Amino acid sequence: MAELLKNVYTREFITALAQQLTAIFPAFDKDKFQHLIFDDTWQQKELKARMNHIAQCLHQVLPGPYHHNLELLKQIKVEQAGFEYMFLPAYVELYGLEDYVASIPALAHFTEFASSEFAVRPFIIKYPKQMMAQMALWARMDNKHLRRLASEGCRPRLPWAMALPAFKQDPAQVLPILEVLKDDPSEYVRRSVANNLNDIAKDNPKQVIAIAKRWFGQTENTDRLIKHACRTLLKKADPEILTLFGFAPPKAIEVTALKVQKQVTMGDKLSFSFTLATKAQALGKLRIEYAIDYMKSNGKQARKIFKIAEADYNDRQKAITREQSFKAISTRKHYPGAHAVAVIINGEELAADKFILTAA
Repeated sequence: MAELLKNVYTREFITALAQQLTAIFPAFDKDKFQHLIFDDTWQQKELKARMNHIAQCLHQVLPGPYHHNLELLKQIKVEQAGFEYMFLPAYVELYGLEDYVASIPALAHFTEFASSEFAVRPFIIKYPKQMMAQMALWARMDNKHLRRLASEGCRPRLPWAMALPAFKQDPAQVLPILEVLKDDPSEYVRRSVANNLNDIAKDNPKQVIAIAKRWFGQTENTDRLIKHACRTLLKKADPEILTLFGFAPPKAIEVTALKVQKQVTMGDKLSFSFTLATKAQALGKLRIEYAIDYMKSNGKQARKIFKIAEADYNDRQKAITREQSFKAISTRKHYPGAHAVAVIINGEELAADKFILTAA
């Protein structure tokens, strides 16, 4: 089983941080700091809560005032950039919202080794005009981390972060920044642009469809960006987007020999298989997906779509076998009862069958 991300904050990590802060500021009480970190609530805290907790403990031990503490924290040497240092921008988020002048350069400094994508968002809400002007400046910087922050920080629906309701309603202020970054030399930055557009598509699909049509075909990099940006629209089988990427209605395709395991126990895997066939010369360009209709707590079903493959098939038949796990995960709770699996080709459901999920 993969190690939980929150466990990156080991006693060794916190001890090394305390020692470095003592070297920067000899009066730093490293024993008090470590005692505050590993309190009675530590084990129950998830990743982001641990980041905020470390920032809060720093604030209790550092001498103050805020702008002086920032200068001390900026002296921390980071050997390898990573999310584990995101407690530094979290410190700015928690204690610097009223000090724009000191906080924004600090966020720019910290984002080079610990992304400020979460921390910048309260500043966008409190200082929208100033911050979007700042984001536009960052979008043109030589530093790729600042360019990425310009996009990632203003995503309307950034996971784990507070939403930006104004941009969910109207992304007009975000779009010029994405326009600047769409041809960025860094894949790291372009991927953020794609994720931002995918966020926008959930609330303003027509705007993203228009952008996709305008950008598609310009460069290979931009085409990949647009494809990733339109993943939600593809799952929703938007006809304009399917056409843009060359997925025609599957009029000559049929699903044969759909076999679905009739019963699966929670914690186990569902097995199913099917064959795609055509009487034409070849199957052609296909986006192959399947959907699971999950039973919910209210007794109704809710659909989740999973991608299998996208390819241009020269054969007239394609056999596919898949398994779907029903192990409990943090983002999905399973309920016993009637479920279904459906085969979706180029956005159209071509076959389906039912199965029963039973309690362990």
